[in-house]
Amino acid sequence: MKPVIKLNVLARDVENAKQIVEEMQGRVFIGVMVKSFASIDLAIARIEEFQAAKIPVSVGLGGGDPAQWEKVVEVARRTKPAHVNQVFPASGFTLGALKSVGSHHTLVNALIQPSGTPGKVIIATGPMSRNYQDVVSCDTAAAMLAEIGVQSVKFYPIEGTKRLDEVAEMVKASVRQGIKTFEPTGGMDAKSLSQVLDICIENGAEQIIPHVYTSIVDKATGLTRLEDIRELMQIISSGRYES
Repeated sequence: MKPVIKLNVLARDVENAKQIVEEMQGRVFIGVMVKSFASIDLAIARIEEFQAAKIPVSVGLGGGDPAQWEKVVEVARRTKPAHVNQVFPASGFTLGALKSVGSHHTLVNALIQPSGTPGKVIIATGPMSRNYQDVVSCDTAAAMLAEIGVQSVKFYPIEGTKRLDEVAEMVKASVRQGIKTFEPTGGMDAKSLSQVLDICIENGAEQIIPHVYTSIVDKATGLTRLEDIRELMQIISSGRYES
């Protein structure tokens, strides 16, 4: 069985998002970063606008900013999105908050940071804990997530293809602990996507959600470029990755 691959990308507005979803044939999440909004209500309004257009939303922090974690929880609790990005220390709390309002479909990830040493990672990604850069084994990190029911690892920043050895070790550890969804993030583009996907697949990931953000956004217009989306779609829909 070949893995499920979905992209996580940005969109300037509803029309841009609808075009992306159509080009990706639904194999995509559209990221909405709470840091970009002055209030929770404004973030919710944007998400509800997207949801009304049947766009699968991924609620995000914004550059992995841990100070946004509570805002993410409240926005997610009130909108019940398809996907949520969260710092490691708050991931279990977020999952519980969503389940308490009947949102059992939302996929919640936990942000883990590479340490620079394959097999070792930093899980202190919260607003206070990030001041402590102690490392743990990949297996310890994955086991802690498995214990609380979090089923996806967001690995950030992978810096394109610079940390593929660290990606491999984190994927293997996650799979050993029963976590089959992996979200490589940071510095990715169409050129690096295939290499990252290969590493994730070779090491057992069953669902891969690469985050490809600013590299495919037109700086002048703020629109995610559809020609880049088509290129990414061509990669993930090739016979190499799908039946």
